[in-house]
Amino acid sequence: MTGPELLVLWDIDNTLISARGFGKLMYRTAFQSAFGRELEGSLDLGGRTELDVIAELLRRHDIEHTEDASRLLATALTDSFHRRRHDLPGHAEVLPGALAALEHFAADPRVHQGVLTANLRTVARIKLEAFGLAGLVDWDVSAFGDDHADRAELVTFARERARHIRFFTHDEVVLIGDTPHDVRAAHVAGVRLVAVATGRSSKHDLHEAGAEIVLDDLGDLGELTRQVWKTGTTGNRTA
Repeated sequence: MTGPELLVLWDIDNTLISARGFGKLMYRTAFQSAFGRELEGSLDLGGRTELDVIAELLRRHDIEHTEDASRLLATALTDSFHRRRHDLPGHAEVLPGALAALEHFAADPRVHQGVLTANLRTVARIKLEAFGLAGLVDWDVSAFGDDHADRAELVTFARERARHIRFFTHDEVVLIGDTPHDVRAAHVAGVRLVAVATGRSSKHDLHEAGAEIVLDDLGDLGELTRQVWKTGTTGNRTA
């Protein structure tokens, strides 16, 4: 085979970078900007798409869940990140091994890599640009939290966007992420998964969610590479 053999899709938050609550701060700022009121209650962002989070917030605050209301909050969220983008490095960090892993796979002609993230496309770009990582992934084959509310559906978006390179079968797509939402997305979409216990979910949590391959982190590049190329069973793999 000539050209890439694998499509590797990276989660961002708590897989590549740790933002330490910056996203929640931006949501509170955005909600105030969009609706002129305080965001009430706790905010669970772990692995959930922005469209899913926005829908919940609108329901919780008795705001009609319309396309206009959703777009208003999404735009305010993007604006909040734009205004505070230079503060991001002070609140966040690249996780151990992430840069080396991205550089390794970017240099391997057998691999084509993008992101599969819950973030809005604009926010995802801001986050990776803040740490000099944006040029290591192909944004045209990536999928984002404003593409669909269901994270598993994002896999379809990424595969379709990669068709100009070649058709990647389910066995040829590898998700790398840190939450049970990543595990579910891989299983529902029928693609492969390498989970990393770099976020709030422990190795036990990820195994319980159905992940077969769970690494402590991205620090062992050799082990990560072996697992990315390993043939395993992570779901119903039909092309």
